[in-house]
Amino acid sequence: MARRLRPVELDFVGTAPTRLVFTAGLSAPPEAVHRALAEDVTGWPAWFGAVTMCRPTAGGAGREVRLKGGIRFQETILASEPGERYAYRVDVTNAPAIRALLEEWRLTPAGPAGTGTRVRWTFAAAGPAPLRLALRLGRPGLGRAFRDAVRALDQRLASTPA
Repeated sequence: MARRLRPVELDFVGTAPTRLVFTAGLSAPPEAVHRALAEDVTGWPAWFGAVTMCRPTAGGAGREVRLKGGIRFQETILASEPGERYAYRVDVTNAPAIRALLEEWRLTPAGPAGTGTRVRWTFAAAGPAPLRLALRLGRPGLGRAFRDAVRALDQRLASTPA
């Protein structure tokens, strides 16, 4: 059953009771990574293995996302700053126990002459103690999924003409 979550704003990324932060590098420049995150929304399933469907909603101000296992999210885009940041909060989900959820992708130039990108993904959540425990225990798997996704995105961007 879908439930409405507590609406949070960008500051939640730093104040959430549970924050999981992961980093990885890509050879593509920040602008190309941002385009893949924010503009090629329907392309997410091609590089993020857990995502089975992703489509823009509300004229691009939101997204609908489905994950393997049947989890669904309706999201609002809170920040889309080319080459720097992409952030969204979950408004409605069928995932149990979550009370608030926000994800932020921070992009910084990296590599020789800033030709690559350092990605920092923050998964900020609020919920009862069992959810916090589950997220702590699931941290290695979530980190692996993130690293695999970034690696696949990097390969996708390398094979896509600019």
